[in-house]
Amino acid sequence: MLISKKISEFLVFETESVFRALEKINNNKKRVVFVVNEGGTLTGSFSDGDFRRWLTSSPDFDLHREVGSIAHDAVTSCKVDAPRTEIDAAFSQGIELIPLVDHYQRLVAIAFQNERGLAIGKHLISDTSPAYVIAEIGNNHNGDIKLAKHLVDLALEAGADCVKFQMRDVESLYKGGRDKDKSADLGAQYTMDLLSRFQLSNVELIEVFDYCKELGLTPLCTPWDIKSLQVLEAYGMEAYKVASADFTNHQLLGALAATGKPLICSTGMSTEAEIRRSVAFLKSKGANFVILHCNSTYPTPFKDVNLVYLKRLQEITGGLVGYSGHERGISIAVAAVTLGARVIEKHFTIDKSMEGNDHKVSLLPDEFRDMVRKIREVEESMGNGGERIITQGELINRESLAKSLVANCEMSKGQVIEPGMVEVKSPGQGLQPMYLEQLLGKRAKRNMQVGDYFYESDLKDESVEARNYRFNRPFGIPVRYHDYDTLVPKSNFDFVEFHLSYQDMELEPADFFDGPQDIGFAVHSPELFAGDHIMDLASENEAYRRHSIAELQRVCDITRKLKQFFPKTEKPVIVINAGGFSTSSFLPRDARPTMYKRIAESLGQLNQSGVEVIIQTMPPFPWHFGGQSYHNLFVDPNEIREFCSSYGYRICYDISHSMMACNYYKWKLTDFTNAVGLYIAHMHVVDALGVDGEGVQIGKGDVDFTELSLDLNQCAPSTQFIPEVWQGHKNHGEGFWCALDFLESYFK
Repeated sequence: MLISKKISEFLVFETESVFRALEKINNNKKRVVFVVNEGGTLTGSFSDGDFRRWLTSSPDFDLHREVGSIAHDAVTSCKVDAPRTEIDAAFSQGIELIPLVDHYQRLVAIAFQNERGLAIGKHLISDTSPAYVIAEIGNNHNGDIKLAKHLVDLALEAGADCVKFQMRDVESLYKGGRDKDKSADLGAQYTMDLLSRFQLSNVELIEVFDYCKELGLTPLCTPWDIKSLQVLEAYGMEAYKVASADFTNHQLLGALAATGKPLICSTGMSTEAEIRRSVAFLKSKGANFVILHCNSTYPTPFKDVNLVYLKRLQEITGGLVGYSGHERGISIAVAAVTLGARVIEKHFTIDKSMEGNDHKVSLLPDEFRDMVRKIREVEESMGNGGERIITQGELINRESLAKSLVANCEMSKGQVIEPGMVEVKSPGQGLQPMYLEQLLGKRAKRNMQVGDYFYESDLKDESVEARNYRFNRPFGIPVRYHDYDTLVPKSNFDFVEFHLSYQDMELEPADFFDGPQDIGFAVHSPELFAGDHIMDLASENEAYRRHSIAELQRVCDITRKLKQFFPKTEKPVIVINAGGFSTSSFLPRDARPTMYKRIAESLGQLNQSGVEVIIQTMPPFPWHFGGQSYHNLFVDPNEIREFCSSYGYRICYDISHSMMACNYYKWKLTDFTNAVGLYIAHMHVVDALGVDGEGVQIGKGDVDFTELSLDLNQCAPSTQFIPEVWQGHKNHGEGFWCALDFLESYFK
């Protein structure tokens, strides 16, 4: 069971609309929200089942109706401070979430039955969450509160999720209190000497805790004794770290468990038998905890780390595990994440040469930052262990490097396909060679020429054909010069969007069009030009930027030339990717205003007479030629709105790109749409998967098209669009027809 105080996606007010409740149900993926009144008191629940029942029984169906009027008022709840055994017993078949309330019946947390983990502040520690990275400052402030606060600042900059300190009541904790024990071992004498000089007072520690919270950083503390725990409880500490030295101290463990707070427990210096006994003790007290593998040698030799023990520790505890490291460097902590560590703790200092043995095994801020970066890289690379799918980058390479089945002779529609009619050729834009046996014996679905590709649809009994469509806004498809005559007669398009390659820019439009066409047009500028030049109007390199401006000017000139063949469009739009990408990481946010200004200055140097340059919204990880990059501009909806408002430009709203940005930054697409809606001149309506799954077939990704259509009908009601499906032009536009079939029910 997991108890979380992150309840915003599971809470709606009685006066909010049914639509808002459905939006939250869609976002939280748990099929239910809990309804509260203005005072936060729990009054009921509303599930997708409740919605379906209301939908089928209500004659006055209205999504703007207040959800409180139709919510289910009988809801099982528990007190937030109830024993975990009591909360566990409240779950019944079909109930996966239980709202937890305080003594005033206010909703304050939610219990999840089939998830394990714990919540500390804004962070959730679970099987699927990013590793929770703790910067252990401990006593590395050396008794200086200014240094303690400076270390907090540095830890935040380095990417720590929380900072941890230690509190001791020396009088009650150590034999002899503050008096020096002349009979003590050298190590104990050294420790007592450091503590006598380098401890912060309780008042100073609490001041540091408050400072952490001001910065949005969670403070944790290790209480070394009952008196210190009482001080921390009075303060309101959200969770506790248990030192290795106290993992066998069941008196303190019991007091910590009694607080009901999450516990993170290190196991250094404990035998496996002791670990088992302490884990059993914590479970008997209903504690919510994570166990950290640890070796308490300072520094720990690599040969003694025994990192693979993490797997055994998972078996022993049956819960989440982590790693607290005292070895030098960052490699072991990064490796621990691959073995399932959900918490990582490393000591943190500003100077390893300072007095005190913790400094020697601590990471400097740059080292800690590098560790966090590598942990996040490893987490991103781990995946989910499910069925292997072809990634976006592989799809791109498969198109150019793989092989396909092609016709080696002319065929008539309906003709039986025989072995001698098919051969394997590059590139991989058609049916993969492994399907040859399935293809043989089928009848050709169309007349074919030598070199024509076979496609997956050639294996199916039915195929999607183009037809006339009915939309509430102008619609079209992307085309190239060479396939315009093939695709345009198939449907009632209002316009086409010419996707130019840099080689297309050398062609004469008059060679493809024999007179004025009865259709509108738009142009999509290349982003790759001859000589591997990727357009970047924000480049700091003045020569590179001038080259980009010159190439875009050629696109403007070509667009004006096309107008004589497409007179229905008075001022065609030119879709561009304006630039602002980087190759190794995202650029600092404070660098963006200057980059946006350079783009505006670059566009100001163009002759845009009779055309309108519009800038495409971008994903965080676009696929430029040569590989994936990091995009910094026209990703954030607020920055897009500011640019358009300040410089007088409009945008091409690429739904796939912006959905990926929302997935990466945890934004909501509906908020994104409404933020930029006033400035949308043209749209690429297409789906997306994750943060870089671009252009998947519509309806197969993450976009909620019901929500999207409602938003666009309100904020961009007459804006034209194309379905920019990845390789949609294949098999005479089959991908476009599938997309338009799907979209017709949303944009009627």
